[in-house]
Amino acid sequence: MSIYLDRKRNVFTLRTAHTAYVMQIVYDRFPAHLYYGKNKSGLSELSYKERYINFCPGYEQFENHFLPGSAFTEYSFHGQGDYRNTALKVRIPELGTSTTEFFYKSARKFKGAHKIPSMPQCREDDETETLELTLRDELCDATLKLYYTVFPSCDVITRHAELINGKKYDIRIERIGSLQLDLPEGQYDYIGLGGGYWRERDPYRIPVGEGEHSITSRRGASSHSRNPFFMVVDRRANEQKGNAYGFNIVYSGSHRSTIMGDETTQTRIITSLGDEDFSWLLEKGESFCTPEAVMTYSPHGIGGVSRNMHDLVRDHILPAEVTPRRSVILNSWEAFFFDINEDLMSDFARGAKDCGMDTVVMDDGWFGARVGDRAGLGDWHANPERFKNGLPSFIRSIKSLGIRFGIWIEPEMVNHDSDLYRAHPDWVLAYPDRMRTDARHQYILDFANPEVVENIKAQLAETFDPEPPDYFKWDMNRNMTDAYSHALPPERQDEVPHRYMLGVYDLYSWLREHFPNAMLENCSGGGGRYDLGMMSFSHQIWASDNTNPEERINIQYASTLGYPAATMSCHVANHSDSALNPRKLEFGYHVALGGALGYEFNVLHMPEEVRKSLREQIKEYRVYEPLILRGDLYRLLVPSSGAYAYYFAAKDGSEMLLSYIQAKGDPKQTARRLRIAVADKNASYVCTQDGKTYTGEELRHGITVTACTEDEYSRIWHFVRK
Repeated sequence: MSIYLDRKRNVFTLRTAHTAYVMQIVYDRFPAHLYYGKNKSGLSELSYKERYINFCPGYEQFENHFLPGSAFTEYSFHGQGDYRNTALKVRIPELGTSTTEFFYKSARKFKGAHKIPSMPQCREDDETETLELTLRDELCDATLKLYYTVFPSCDVITRHAELINGKKYDIRIERIGSLQLDLPEGQYDYIGLGGGYWRERDPYRIPVGEGEHSITSRRGASSHSRNPFFMVVDRRANEQKGNAYGFNIVYSGSHRSTIMGDETTQTRIITSLGDEDFSWLLEKGESFCTPEAVMTYSPHGIGGVSRNMHDLVRDHILPAEVTPRRSVILNSWEAFFFDINEDLMSDFARGAKDCGMDTVVMDDGWFGARVGDRAGLGDWHANPERFKNGLPSFIRSIKSLGIRFGIWIEPEMVNHDSDLYRAHPDWVLAYPDRMRTDARHQYILDFANPEVVENIKAQLAETFDPEPPDYFKWDMNRNMTDAYSHALPPERQDEVPHRYMLGVYDLYSWLREHFPNAMLENCSGGGGRYDLGMMSFSHQIWASDNTNPEERINIQYASTLGYPAATMSCHVANHSDSALNPRKLEFGYHVALGGALGYEFNVLHMPEEVRKSLREQIKEYRVYEPLILRGDLYRLLVPSSGAYAYYFAAKDGSEMLLSYIQAKGDPKQTARRLRIAVADKNASYVCTQDGKTYTGEELRHGITVTACTEDEYSRIWHFVRK
């Protein structure tokens, strides 16, 4: 049991393996936050204590003993004296107000999780429990339900809200948060993942002071530049120690999280879908659910939060059928770009098989009139000039070689030069009587219109039902503009971005159900949708179009702050398509060991020496793969230090994989000691590369890396307990 309800004192406690979350209903009306931190005794005896701040109004019937503007609350409301960011703002046109007053009515707990309609969420297990708080605003006849779902083994609590309208008034939702957390007075930093295309998830750390910090995407996607994962940590917290809190949202569209410090150094955190371009008309009798938000706490610093998040994603987000083994992929894009055909891809598949890969992926250029990026999107049938025997026959011929077949699609987009657009020009997002914007010569299909989604389903079924691929790479190469749907009335146009995302999830769900044996990889111009929503459907995500190993180091390191290695496609690439330099190949391979291995170059006419190296790499990767995809990650050196070092450790401590990667040589560098703190000091370990035996105490003391002056230096050690 993880949820405890003290009905007498109205104190509710949520416990995980190592953390606790405590709240209290004050004056039988107000859900107040008491504690979030280490699981320890005595927490159930906590009681709410009022904070008095000048110029902070309170409710006169309680003699100003509850001040909305200073209270630690579970959920805050616009218009009643809370001058901080609030979680909920709705407008009732008939009343002429946006002020609401939701008071506590009841609490219950139940096994499992509350199902969010039409959206992905964390997958429950036998341990999962949920607390449901019911609040009411009698004046506007509306009910607000707050859900807290506990995943004990991951030390994670997820949250979402449901607003249920009554029969009196129509309500317009202007802002609705999934999660609010009021932290006590303290000195905090927040860590976010910024960057942009080609440099996704570039980490930054900023002190939280008075005022508001925002992590916001308005792009209709989680974005290359403002990933929804972030941390709030003690000012002195580091990788190994210090109080740290992690947050995310199971959503792939526009999002907004705010971290606000007040004049007393209290910090309020709110996570929600994007509210700037959002409103929702909630008619009488209707309800609205927010996306699910995720929060975790660890006293073990940044690394502790990361490992909690990794466990959650692997066990409760990624498709349940994920196994410790993945396909080693060879993708055609950087080999041939659009210039593909049946004969070339057949030779490419044979080359992939010979090199030891087990899946060949045919990227962009196979469909409609697609010979470049100006035509063909929206027409999901094979180009007859390039595939004269038809796509089903071609796929069967590839599979007959003993290799799996994958294919690229971009189902949300359409070119002006396409049969689909010519037949349905009103099926794109576009404002009437205004100039349209495009990007990459493509428009965005109106996935807020279910008819459009059904058309894409029908096309994909017709094309792939005769011979299903083993793998789909779903791409999305532009962000949302002109968010107007011809299928919706004017008063619902602010709903388009969210309805669009529901349409995307509908198509993803259909694809997973219709092709249950196919592996799914998400891509959005690289890592523009590297988020928990996409991970709910995709086995892995193309982390960045940047395949330069030196630059991938930081991208991969930063991605691990909130996401496990199992989510990340890491490819070895060769942009020149020339014979690969063995040393550069090894460096690229060592970098790619940070996730699910793949390759991205032309294997045709490759020297046998290089083919042999590829076979050896893949054989070695298969040994490490379960550890990379399922092990605990410990970061030792961050790329800003001049080198990146980390290790994966098996849950039972039976093996570790240590990696040291240095892009640039440094003549001033001193020797570095890489300490494996989880090694059993009473055990012995064998390094499988050289057969040398180490005691656990030696590994805890550290492996020494001597000063290195050469560029692109890397080394790995694989330790197995004797």
